[in-house]
Amino acid sequence: MCFLLEMKTDLNLLLECLKYQMDNPSSQKEALVTIYSVCQQNSDASIYFREIGGLMFVKNLAKSSIHSMVKEAALFTLGAIAECNVYCQQTLCTSEFFEDIIWFLSKYESNINLKRMSVYVMLVLVSNNRTGQTLVRETGCISILLQFFRTALSLSEMDLSNETINQSYQLWSSVCSALCACVNNPQNDVNQKICSSVFQHANKWLQSCIKPEIIRPICSFICLTIANNTHVQEYFISIGGLAVLSEVLIKLEQDSHGNLPSAKLAVVVTKTLDACIADNPAVGVVLSKYHIVSKLLTLLLHESLDSGEKFSIILTLGHCTESCEENQLHLFQNNGLPLMIQVLTESQNEELNKAATFVLHNCKKISKFTLDLKNKSQRGPFYFSLISLGNRLIVWSESLYSCIEVGKALNSRNFSRLLHSCPFQCDRHKVILEAEDRYKSDLRKSLICNKKIVLTPYKKKRLSNESCTYEERSKFQDNFQSEF
Repeated sequence: MCFLLEMKTDLNLLLECLKYQMDNPSSQKEALVTIYSVCQQNSDASIYFREIGGLMFVKNLAKSSIHSMVKEAALFTLGAIAECNVYCQQTLCTSEFFEDIIWFLSKYESNINLKRMSVYVMLVLVSNNRTGQTLVRETGCISILLQFFRTALSLSEMDLSNETINQSYQLWSSVCSALCACVNNPQNDVNQKICSSVFQHANKWLQSCIKPEIIRPICSFICLTIANNTHVQEYFISIGGLAVLSEVLIKLEQDSHGNLPSAKLAVVVTKTLDACIADNPAVGVVLSKYHIVSKLLTLLLHESLDSGEKFSIILTLGHCTESCEENQLHLFQNNGLPLMIQVLTESQNEELNKAATFVLHNCKKISKFTLDLKNKSQRGPFYFSLISLGNRLIVWSESLYSCIEVGKALNSRNFSRLLHSCPFQCDRHKVILEAEDRYKSDLRKSLICNKKIVLTPYKKKRLSNESCTYEERSKFQDNFQSEF
């Protein structure tokens, strides 16, 4: 009770300081940062600050002050308070305030930092807020963001060690984050269609620069703009977007050998590819021209990838092979079947097992006739044993979750252990064990290029369920805090 009283007293004094220090921008800036700090420590503080008229006073101060440092601090404080309290977000989410933001962004004399603060506030107002997504469109704010996406950063200038260029990059990166919030969570079909207008520019960026500072925000933007929207997906593919992503993935996979950052960046591109084909597997034939399946399988061998990243790769393999025989053949030809079986026999991750089963199920669709026609020159004892083994293990993998012979739920690990320890094995189970042992032996012999498959499960790591938009927004806010 005493703490709440102190908090209210502090906020009243700070608001009075703002009102009576109009000729002292440094004191106003310090008061604004202190208000932000108080509101961050207690969610009730944000509500109380709104109740005493503080929120609206700071909003008016952001527009009326002649001092840039005060404008920047006021906008940052508004954004931070709105981000931690939905009622404050709703209070600020008006056409009038969005028009103020356009004014900040459009004024010639606005410096880059003031524009970044304006974009930050816009990002907060549209995040998880359909009303904000609607207003950002109706007021024309989204058009300003798209213009900044095209022009804030030059394709020919990417020396981020240069302070001026780095400031421009920070603005551009913030714009990407805001655009992601405009189209996603909740999904906004209309905004997705509007944002697709800059896909051509995004493709140029991807073709010109494969630095993570460019790849990550652009892939997040593309992924969220096309998510669950077949019309936007088809447009992206029609302008060569899938081909561009394929070329980027090939470059990153080539660089990933012994290079973990490139491998992880390749997974980011993989997720974007998957977003393009998940709702329309038929377009996977485009990827077959670039032998993407073989690249994904090689990437899957990277020992430093965590289970979440491997899941993304295997799920993409599943969508690639769902309706495309060419991709199914590439899976067979590049030891994809043994790799999927390895996941089932060695992984303890249920999601990975389901994704691998999805891939194996797709491979059942390919006809033996097609295999015979296209692989005459490649057939051998191991090839035929692999096909035979694969057919058996596909059936086996689909029954793992429903087997009731031992009276308890089984998975790929305890099933294999149980069979090995059983002194009275039936003929059927002996065949499965012999096939598994033969598969492991043949697999070791078949691997090339000194790529080792670890036949023990990877240690499970905690996966973050935060969206890329949230991560971008958190980094974005950290950058702002460091400036005050």
